[in-house]
Amino acid sequence: MPGIQTTVATANASRYLQQLCKHFAHKVEVSFDAQTGKVDFPFGDCRMWADDGALRIECVSETQETLARTHFVVHDHLTRFSWREKPEIVWEPKVQA
Repeated sequence: MPGIQTTVATANASRYLQQLCKHFAHKVEVSFDAQTGKVDFPFGDCRMWADDGALRIECVSETQETLARTHFVVHDHLTRFSWREKPEIVWEPKVQA
């Protein structure tokens, strides 16, 4: 299954994780706490982990096309929610385990 990942250096990792999850929960299945989040979009899945200095995000989907949609939605919302800080968000292919 294709996937992408990013680690965003930020002191606001938990805040962004919770903000993303609360926002997506209006439309899709979401579970989260202050350190972890899981979003099940109809077109892909997103997992998030927050610590004191970074937000790690992994997205997977069935096809490259649906992965691109998952990436767009998550990246777009994170960019909007972090507009004051403007952290660097660099995505790379997810390493398969």
